[in-house]
Amino acid sequence: MANFNLNRVILGGRLTADPELKTTQNQIMVTSFSVAVKRRGKDENATDFIDCVAWRERAEFITRYFRKGSSICVEGALQKRSYTDKQGATRYAVEVNVDNVYFVDSKGESAQAAPQGAAYIPESYLSHDEPSAPATVAPNWTLEDDDDLPF
Repeated sequence: MANFNLNRVILGGRLTADPELKTTQNQIMVTSFSVAVKRRGKDENATDFIDCVAWRERAEFITRYFRKGSSICVEGALQKRSYTDKQGATRYAVEVNVDNVYFVDSKGESAQAAPQGAAYIPESYLSHDEPSAPATVAPNWTLEDDDDLPF
């Protein structure tokens, strides 16, 4: 039997609070946030609150352009980690380690619209020869309204 390992998560929902940019002791930018996702099925009013963490340029991008209530789509990997709380007890956390982030709201609906042409280019599109390559700005492709769509 082949060794098959796959850990991909795609979430679409709304931020439950304003993301806050923090810096680790090693000066690495990080933000943790929660995404509210409506559950499908019999209980359509149920909502899951999924914890996410983003690092470096992704963290900066999220804290700059997303606010509480913003629609967001994140792609990443599920991870489980343990930590010791202030009382010395071992605690566990399950969260999505964000690889890519996407705008969902239209230009007029965004709480704080990104500058024209700004977008986070997912790591998968960056050169893998330079793992620390900075995020870039996408070409200036904007639609003023949905009437400009060709379909």
